[in-house]
Amino acid sequence: MAAIQTNMNWDEVALGKYNKMLNIIPIFHRRLTQEVVNKKAEENAHLRGSLQVEESDIVGAFLTEVPKAFYSMMIRIMNDVGFDYKKYI
Repeated sequence: MAAIQTNMNWDEVALGKYNKMLNIIPIFHRRLTQEVVNKKAEENAHLRGSLQVEESDIVGAFLTEVPKAFYSMMIRIMNDVGFDYKKYI
């Protein structure tokens, strides 16, 4: 998968979980998911006044940007990779 340009630093642990999640997401959704979530996660970090994307930014991006039709799959995958999504719902 080609890397998508990012404009901020990303927390290494959160980035590792995010990359695991991207590898589990069905391939036909992967690229679009990466583009949308990267952009929204960086926007979330910026709104917090941070120079680094953290787990809360990534989880928040998934929760707001992924269509509801894929919600249950997204939750299952977040759980599988270790994102603590429950505190952001």
